[in-house]
Amino acid sequence: MLAAIRRLGLLQVDSVNVLARAHYLPLFSRLGTYDREVLDRQSSRAPRRLFEYWGHEASLLPVETEPLLRWRMAAGHAWSGPRRVAEEQPGLVADVLAAVAARGPLTAGELERLVLGEHDRSRDYGWGWNWSDAKRALEYLFGCGEISSAGRDRSFTRRYDLSERVLPAVVRQRPTPARGDAIRALVDQAGRAMAVATDSDLRDYWRLPAAAARDAVGELVAEGILQPVDVPGWPQAYRHHSSRVPRDVTGHALLAPFDPLVWHRPRMQRLFGMRYRIEIYVPTGRREFGYYVLPFLHQGRLVARVDLKADRQAGVLVVRGAWSQRSVTGSTAHPEPAAFASALQQHLEVMAIWLGLRDVVVGTDRGDLGLLLRRQR
Repeated sequence: MLAAIRRLGLLQVDSVNVLARAHYLPLFSRLGTYDREVLDRQSSRAPRRLFEYWGHEASLLPVETEPLLRWRMAAGHAWSGPRRVAEEQPGLVADVLAAVAARGPLTAGELERLVLGEHDRSRDYGWGWNWSDAKRALEYLFGCGEISSAGRDRSFTRRYDLSERVLPAVVRQRPTPARGDAIRALVDQAGRAMAVATDSDLRDYWRLPAAAARDAVGELVAEGILQPVDVPGWPQAYRHHSSRVPRDVTGHALLAPFDPLVWHRPRMQRLFGMRYRIEIYVPTGRREFGYYVLPFLHQGRLVARVDLKADRQAGVLVVRGAWSQRSVTGSTAHPEPAAFASALQQHLEVMAIWLGLRDVVVGTDRGDLGLLLRRQR
């Protein structure tokens, strides 16, 4: 499990739980029915092997990556709300840090009950979420690396504690690399994870500053770690020297919207010819495919997309819609659904078992795959 995470570099974290939390799904796609509690223990119990910080958005990362992100911590929080609280209410930030030091690990709600009183609970900095100033102070300290997540509770709420009590001492004691060296190491890791990538792909993987990422790419090219290659229809691309072309590509997997293989949509479209967007924030009546749609990877191609929901009360995995890529694009370049429907159905059944559900229900005729999937049962 840790080897897979280190290969990817990070697992993006997201709170949506209509199917499963985002950080669980990439490992299922690659490893099959692993034990999610093992992953939870890696980030919530000592000695921790994973920690949470801003990688590609909020992410779970191997603890040894922490020194490579200290330049980001030193820059302070990127969001205006937490920064303003730090600038305008340094006393609140100090109180929050002291409370975490004395009583941590604490959720934001527990922290608010300890420190709020004379401090304003309702100032609006235009962030759009109903965060108190104490929560903004927590996020500022989290962004600066002073505090970290000691894990999450059953409702997926962070439990904050001092970073020195979360991260292993051996990691905290490692020297801080120069900013340029750290960014170069992150670009190297991104290249290793993607095998072939453009400047934009490499930069997006860790959400790196454009100029610094370009400099890092140039240095890695000079060292032979990244090798310029021509890919038809792509901007200038680079192959990581460690990448190997497999003899055959036979696997299949459903990919979460936050999977590293597809999270950068321009790369996804270049690689697989699939135009995709997540529609969580799109009003129901305006969604093209559904709330939580997973592309289906089969023998190296994205051949379908499936709108899924784990109905935990009924104990079933519900297919709310399923479309072949052939039906979406109208192109005969994509395979006939009959060529992969059985593999998709089997994969759905394995996913249901992994989620602790007793059955798969194809509950709608949305899309051209519904009837075909029902016939596979």
